[in-house]
Amino acid sequence: MRGTTNTLTIGERVCWYRRRRGLSQEVLAGLIGRTADWLGKVENNRIELDRLSVIKSLAEVLDVPLGDLLGEPSLLDWTGDSGTQTVPALRAALMNYRAIAPFGGTTNAQPPTVAVLRKEVSALWDAYQDSRFGYVTGRLPDLLHRAQAAVDHHDGEDQDQARRLLGLAYQLAATQLTKLGQADLAWIAADRGLAAVRPTGDPLIIGSLFRSVGHALHAAGRYADAVRLTEDAAGYLEPHLKHATPAMLSVYGTLFLSGSMAAARSNDAATTRAFLAAADQAAGRLGADANHLWTAFGPTNVAIHRVATAAELGDLQVAVDLGPRVDAAGLPMERRVRHALEVARAYSSWNRVDDAQATLLDAEQMAPEQVRHHFLSRQLALTWIRRHRRKPSAELVGLARRLKVLD
Repeated sequence: MRGTTNTLTIGERVCWYRRRRGLSQEVLAGLIGRTADWLGKVENNRIELDRLSVIKSLAEVLDVPLGDLLGEPSLLDWTGDSGTQTVPALRAALMNYRAIAPFGGTTNAQPPTVAVLRKEVSALWDAYQDSRFGYVTGRLPDLLHRAQAAVDHHDGEDQDQARRLLGLAYQLAATQLTKLGQADLAWIAADRGLAAVRPTGDPLIIGSLFRSVGHALHAAGRYADAVRLTEDAAGYLEPHLKHATPAMLSVYGTLFLSGSMAAARSNDAATTRAFLAAADQAAGRLGADANHLWTAFGPTNVAIHRVATAAELGDLQVAVDLGPRVDAAGLPMERRVRHALEVARAYSSWNRVDDAQATLLDAEQMAPEQVRHHFLSRQLALTWIRRHRRKPSAELVGLARRLKVLD
């Protein structure tokens, strides 16, 4: 079914799979502790199904990957930025067996100097934070080859620096792949990244790589595992916090932000609050918003996660009240747009559809690729189309077509 359901809402996908499994609405609803009336409204788009904890429960009972209900992965469009070799080329780079086998000569790429490699890694991370997903995906395979060549070529301190940069390149691959719904590939990238940096013993870079593991766990719907990862990673970093640098504080705090989302998606409100409090404390020590190691960490990002976790826990009043008041203008584009999607979700669930649509359209103008590849934007637009009793507005139809959810 994957790849054929872009024009179905999540509720309609649930209905399709339920029928394939031969389950009645009463049986499926009972298996997740809901009523048949509730499930009927979900399948008929009268209730928005946007909380990942609930979608995950349905996916588990229906025995399908979470991504199949979300409509992921989505096709990455060919653009002048991306070229015509995108995710398959990145998959080939990640599945290069010579990177894990003792054959030597893992790549024919010309080994760059550490200084050049650092500039290349920084440039792609910056592009990611600018929401240029096609550009990043199209250039990651070459970056991974060149970084591995640098590790193979250099020795001593230069080799350790190359290992750190290779790890950060793999972290970027994992982060980007989760945005595209490629959970399995993201896990491979996260695993490769940690393997690359472990010989350096650098707690800062290793701590940063834990973020990519968390992203991969999130993408696969393994929220309880992501919570445990947060606790384990925090324990690993705590001995280094007494005289922590701003970068270390940022990495440490960002781990808790990621963990707070996992806890919220596990319906664990107490752990969510505890993780947000730990992140807020780290942000207080940092003193202001910053972007060390591309974390975009600081008080504003903590506030953004308060909104997102509230929405995941079903506390829409908090999300609607706090979300529009968070000024994310000083953060990288990726963070600004991700927050806008949460605000649109909260507005829509609060039945303020005009505000939700305006927020989503503004986000699309800022970062069309990011909006195109997030399940929230696609499902919001499609649900609004389905709910219209009369002909939907040309503006809404145009949005749905640009998001590829309407023919």
